[in-house]
Amino acid sequence: MPAAGDKSTAAGAEDSALLTLTVRRKVYRPAGSEPVEAVRDLAVSVRTAETLCLIGPSGAGKTTTLRILLGLDRDFEGTLTARPALRIGMVFQEPRLLPWRTVEENVRLSLPRPERGQSLDALFDELGLSPWRGRYPRALSLGMARRVALARALALAPGLLVLDEPFVSLDDAAASSLRAAVFGSAASRGAAVLMVTHNVPEALAVADRLLLLSGRPASLVAEVPIRTKRAERGRDWAEAMRRDLAARYPETVAEG
Repeated sequence: MPAAGDKSTAAGAEDSALLTLTVRRKVYRPAGSEPVEAVRDLAVSVRTAETLCLIGPSGAGKTTTLRILLGLDRDFEGTLTARPALRIGMVFQEPRLLPWRTVEENVRLSLPRPERGQSLDALFDELGLSPWRGRYPRALSLGMARRVALARALALAPGLLVLDEPFVSLDDAAASSLRAAVFGSAASRGAAVLMVTHNVPEALAVADRLLLLSGRPASLVAEVPIRTKRAERGRDWAEAMRRDLAARYPETVAEG
């Protein structure tokens, strides 16, 4: 079992970083209310072809961190650097499909205009979406709609796939099926994955590294590299690992 909080792998990893974010401070200043500090002294570096999971309590600032990382929020103190021409595919909690467009149209509209005519046959086959290409979102289950959202992100051929709790509210079978599709597709394309989640067993199943965040304002509590091969991460291993993390970092990882 890896030692939680081991930061030795961070040094010397910058050369392989696809993207590096340092947030010294992020403060919301709502009109008529006291300022709210959402993030403080948080550093995130995503390396080539790795899976990195951000874990933190609800309301900790995980989504704020994602918005900054994606360039959607530039009002913060810190720096964001990315490898030139890095493509980022984003999958949100909600599929956010256009209801008046077919499945295929939703995917093609996410592409730069010169690339919208490319063949998507292999991608739709891979994700089990070929029979649904001409259907509209209202005909899809939540799990299938999230597959479309995944196809929309993967069609960009991203170097980095960003996932914001993509399996939440799915039943175990649907979550397992979609998780296999997500990480199988990312691995086959050599894409790195950054996943935000509060589901510790889920993160332990797929991550190469965990970043454990504190409650608001979000800051880095620990970086945990996971060196156990995925094929060897059985239920007993995952439960032992979760208990160890809960004992060390109870503010981030729940005991039960």
